[in-house]
Amino acid sequence: MMLICDDGTDEFGPDEITVMPDFVIWHAALERRGITHQGIRLRPAAEAKTVSVRDGRVLVSDGPYAETKEQIGGFELVECADLDEAIEVAASHPSARRYAVEIRPYWEGEGLTD
Repeated sequence: MMLICDDGTDEFGPDEITVMPDFVIWHAALERRGITHQGIRLRPAAEAKTVSVRDGRVLVSDGPYAETKEQIGGFELVECADLDEAIEVAASHPSARRYAVEIRPYWEGEGLTD
């Protein structure tokens, strides 16, 4: 998986991104090489929640949280009914007792490719 990191200033949705010339060229180049791909665009960081568990307490803060020594080490795609359920699921993840787990909604609908 390629995790795309940006500065958060572009808030283009999937429909806008798939028609941008650079993305059209990149997707075509991958297809010519026989590389399968699927992209999922995350919603803006302002919509994120960070969940951690300390001393048995679930801590929830707005936005992403990362110290310079931390990096994104994995990705879980979990479909929850609402934010409360997503927080519960994130708090139950084994990593939440040691690391922060960011909750970020994604654009609904199709990904960036067919």
